Amino acid sequence: MAKKLWGGRFSKETDPLVEQFTSSIKTDFVLAKYDIIGSIAHAKMLGKCNIIPKKDAEKIVRGLNAILKDLDDCKIELDISVEDVHTLVQDLLQKKIGDAAKKVHTARSRNDQVSLDTRLFARDFLCVLSGSINNLKDSLSDFVSKNKQVKNLPGYTHMQHAQPITLDDYIGAYKAMLDRDADRLKDVYKRVNVLPLGSCALAGTSLPIDRKFVAKELGFSSVIENTVDAVSDRDFVIEILNACVILGMHLSRLSEDLIIWSSSEFNFIDIDEAFCTGSSIMPQKKNPDVLELIRGSTGKLYGNLMSVLVLMKGLPLSYNRDMQLDKEPLFDSLKIVNDELLILAKMIKASKLNKESIDKQLKDPGLYATKMAEDLVRKGVAFKDAHKMIGKKYARF
Repeated sequence: MAKKLWGGRFSKETDPLVEQFTSSIKTDFVLAKYDIIGSIAHAKMLGKCNIIPKKDAEKIVRGLNAILKDLDDCKIELDISVEDVHTLVQDLLQKKIGDAAKKVHTARSRNDQVSLDTRLFARDFLCVLSGSINNLKDSLSDFVSKNKQVKNLPGYTHMQHAQPITLDDYIGAYKAMLDRDADRLKDVYKRVNVLPLGSCALAGTSLPIDRKFVAKELGFSSVIENTVDAVSDRDFVIEILNACVILGMHLSRLSEDLIIWSSSEFNFIDIDEAFCTGSSIMPQKKNPDVLELIRGSTGKLYGNLMSVLVLMKGLPLSYNRDMQLDKEPLFDSLKIVNDELLILAKMIKASKLNKESIDKQLKDPGLYATKMAEDLVRKGVAFKDAHKMIGKKYARF
């Protein structure tokens, strides 16, 4: 059993059930890389400010870099006996360099450390997500180019024929949604990209640390001035989850359109077989299961957002252990939307439109009723009268 970072005043061993219940290592092992990177910057600062001897700081940095390489080479395995990722890195460092490792936790707490790790992780993943959004936008543009034979298609409101629209405008609507999603991520990034380290448990430290040095080392735009807020803030997690919800909702709407388009009744699109599944009893079936799962996963995204909102709503200042539970929803939502973006991009690139079926629907004269009313307006007829005249002509009983 690994030693606790907090065990100084305790004389009794933690109950095994408590060990199991409070452990977060299975979830936050994802943050190991960022915990090491943050610790390297922190150790450099401790040495620079003469808070610990420079030779110890250099030894710590060398040890942490060696651990980072081991992690990259998959030589570090998940140890479920360790309480959390911070303890894991501390233990590995002590095995590497001995007693000098005990000095790395000077002037920091797990409270500001976990906020740092989560921000570093989120910052990287937001960049990945932005790239995946651009990739899907490119696939949508390619889809329009590869289906040049289809100029127009029926537009729908209330799932009824409305007016003809161009394929470019239809696909452009989804690209516009993705543009807003990308903008939201850029906006969230600004609030993620601030340094909490140096806030310690909640009140900072009396030691002469240099937070701006650490911020520069890690590429943060600024430091969080209020130390109480720094350790208790999870707004940035909620904002990311909210951005994932809206992005996931857009992908669900796109999936629903493609599901409808691929149905026998519409037959507007042929989805490549590589992205479909069949039936165990009906030999003819070609089901859009991937799209249905994207649509269904939106519920998980909504649930992850609500779980963290409810988690945070009643917490007093400053840090509370409840906040440990923010990471699983965050990791889950980011993975879900990124996987969806990647698979949709490949699916759309491999799909093709059925011009014959689309042209058949375009023969519905009702699609052109608005244009006929506008033609009457050009001849001097009041629009209200034109609307009534054309409406009577196309009345359906």
